[in-house]
Amino acid sequence: MDPIALTRRLVDVESITGNEAPVGELLLAELTALGFQAEKMPVPFPPEIDGHGRERFNVYAGAGSQPEIVFSTHMDTVPPFFPAREDETRIYGRGACDAKGIMAAQIAAALRLRDAGLAIGLLYVVGEERDSLGAATANANSPKPRFLINGEPTGNKLAVASKGSLRVLVKAAGRMAHSAYPELGESAIDKLLEALQRLRAMKLAAHPEAGPSTLNIGLIEGGRAPNVVPDFARAHLQYRLVEPSDRLRREIAGAVSGLAEAEFVLESPFVKLRTLPGLPTMVAAFTTDIPHLGNWGEPLLAGPGSIHVAHTNGEYIEKSELLAAVDLYCHMAQKLVASS
Repeated sequence: MDPIALTRRLVDVESITGNEAPVGELLLAELTALGFQAEKMPVPFPPEIDGHGRERFNVYAGAGSQPEIVFSTHMDTVPPFFPAREDETRIYGRGACDAKGIMAAQIAAALRLRDAGLAIGLLYVVGEERDSLGAATANANSPKPRFLINGEPTGNKLAVASKGSLRVLVKAAGRMAHSAYPELGESAIDKLLEALQRLRAMKLAAHPEAGPSTLNIGLIEGGRAPNVVPDFARAHLQYRLVEPSDRLRREIAGAVSGLAEAEFVLESPFVKLRTLPGLPTMVAAFTTDIPHLGNWGEPLLAGPGSIHVAHTNGEYIEKSELLAAVDLYCHMAQKLVASS
């Protein structure tokens, strides 16, 4: 199996979150042809995505026995889609490093390990880029392996930790009026701006290994027209966490009190991860599906590619790094089996 060719084929199938079925079908066919017992794991659409009667599913594949180790990553990508191209050293395209090249490397490693007699499984889930719904569904349908090797772009280093994520919707309400007479209205945007300034001034927690928590104000919207005092305003925030969120939630609610309301939309916790002797390490400042796959064994996190080019219009994966990941995954699996 050529992981470079498979990466190109996977990238060329658009799989933006909610439209993962076509790439799932490709994986089912590929894995079945390679001798795995591959099956669909149905996943519902969340309320905010209209499925229009479409199918949505994770893909799980095994070799007919209870797996000791499962490789996993996600099938979905962020928008916009753009197809694959390659030059002498790189494969470009949406999902090249996040995470279709990773899938190809894991499948190549699984073949090698299966031939060596190891019990290996493969799990590819939907929805990681939005809500980890695929992972949550998979967690209720686990064959209970001992170890989970999750793939994300870590530059082929093992993550010692993965930051958590807390999404917050801050909403302010006001009263409309003609903008020539602002004293007759109440500006929701003014309230929101002050609330956001308070949040930006908050001191966030830091971790000795994982570094600081961070805040991104990703989206601001509100108002009706330039000549109308705005009656509504809201902002979508994302915190990257290095500790449990309880204290932060209380501080956010207190900071915006009297100006706005804070709605806590989605959370994935901060996790510390197992490493293996002799392998280089890093800290993943991003969030993964690992917190939602607790029934799939002790987790490790590693994969080819750079997170710095994921989600960009120049996304790529180095061919040499992709091929090295096959060796890395085999080495990790053999180390885990030997250690247990």
